[in-house]
Amino acid sequence: FNIPQISTGDMLRENVREKTKLGNEAKAYMDSGKLVPDEIILNMIKNRLNERDCKNGYVLDGFPRTIPQAQGLDLLLLNLKQKIDHVIIMKIDDSLIIERLSNRRSCKNCNKIYNLIYNPPLIKNKCNDCHGSLYLRDDDKPNTIQKRLNVYHEQTEPLIDYYSKQNINQEINAQGSIEEIKNTMLNSITK
Repeated sequence: FNIPQISTGDMLRENVREKTKLGNEAKAYMDSGKLVPDEIILNMIKNRLNERDCKNGYVLDGFPRTIPQAQGLDLLLLNLKQKIDHVIIMKIDDSLIIERLSNRRSCKNCNKIYNLIYNPPLIKNKCNDCHGSLYLRDDDKPNTIQKRLNVYHEQTEPLIDYYSKQNINQEINAQGSIEEIKNTMLNSITK
């Protein structure tokens, strides 16, 4: 769609890498698998949505995660004279999420992401692009993933009902290949 993908996780990790004030605050939450406070996330989102590349739209990836964040986003979008067109709910078993994420590796130099199952590097533990070392992020360790899933079921799952009342959610099966999931998602929003 030639619009930016906005991931609060990516924004937070960048701040952690850059050792900004926000990054230092967020690191303690992220490392323990907890959610970063709404005020921090909403301010980050507001700043990001005001950037030039968002004028024709954007994809929010992994946000909002709680009802208060969704309500804060609704208010933020109202003030920006914008609205959410689609909410995609990716249905997948927890065990598959743990398997996929715990096999994810990130390059220490260029941050490119690999998956040891679906797109492994050509040389073990080396980035194909810059030859940097690959590592398992703390938030991709199985125990942390399980904590994140517990938080998801408790705090994020209620968003399905929240957005269904607005009639903008689309549920898709996310257990297939990346290409299958992508096609299913595109078909669901271009009907």
